[in-house]
Amino acid sequence: MATKVNIRDVAKAAGVSVTTVSHALSEAHSSRVNARTVEHIKAVAGDLGYAPNRLASGLRNQRSQILGLVSDEITTTPFAGAMIQGAQDAASEHGYLLMVVNSGLDNELERQEIRALQQHQVDGIVYARMFNQQVSVPGELGAAPTVVLDATPDNPALSSVVPDEFGAGESAAELLVTAGHRRIAMVNNEDDIPAAHGRLAGFRAALVRHGLELPADCLMAGHPSTAGGREAALQLLSRAEPPTALFCFNDQMAMGAYQAAGHLGLKVPADVSIVGVDNLELIADGLWPGLSTMALPHYEMGRWAVLKLLEELEDPGAPRRQEKISCPVIERESVAPPRN
Repeated sequence: MATKVNIRDVAKAAGVSVTTVSHALSEAHSSRVNARTVEHIKAVAGDLGYAPNRLASGLRNQRSQILGLVSDEITTTPFAGAMIQGAQDAASEHGYLLMVVNSGLDNELERQEIRALQQHQVDGIVYARMFNQQVSVPGELGAAPTVVLDATPDNPALSSVVPDEFGAGESAAELLVTAGHRRIAMVNNEDDIPAAHGRLAGFRAALVRHGLELPADCLMAGHPSTAGGREAALQLLSRAEPPTALFCFNDQMAMGAYQAAGHLGLKVPADVSIVGVDNLELIADGLWPGLSTMALPHYEMGRWAVLKLLEELEDPGAPRRQEKISCPVIERESVAPPRN
């Protein structure tokens, strides 16, 4: 049986002290060692097949090196899984394991899952929602280090990260106005949530900057689904003087708008330009022509939440932040200049 390589073997092979190896292979202390030396030690450790003993390290630091992520329904829907990927990548890069639990919107199950994570002595928790909303963080989290992902907590003492909904609305308006559109309508979500309010406010603000407005009869709200978008778009596009462009709350509603346009004999983008929000590739890439949309920064938000949590674990006095991450424009083929 091969002898297990230990930290002393790495130190001897690298020609440095055991303490230097320990610091070089520690995310928390590698800055104490010259960067070239860190690279050399990591290369030697890799050649020898050495892996640090995370359990022993955790006992010394009173850390489990485990983080928890509590979600509502992120893992069971196709809409926001990139948040988990971003969080997992950030945790792994810093030597942490991410444990993910999903409540399926069951509050009692969520409480049980939080208690289970605490029994596993997680160092901190990311409390995540599938879409941007106002939340009250469960009391079971107590004083546990916590960062809120894709939601705004009612407790300002907690750091949080959400998409820049206002900016998404602004970008959609800029895209359509730049293409030459002046009669522009919006198909919004009927729910009273930050995303609906933020996207509408940003859309209006950008129109005003260009000397335009969003008349009351050019704002329709519906269920944030394909059917909801189809119904609202049918009403808008059936008018004697229909809008030449539609900004839809999400890609699902935009798909409904495509269907409404087709039903009325209108072509996208020749007769009507359509823009969505999400960059849900199953829809945005699947539609023909492809849907131009504002991408929700799910991966980036997941990374930010874990990195912020790790910062607060290292420095409990670090300032709490309420971060907004921009939504990049993904241009495909659904926007063109109006016919007239």
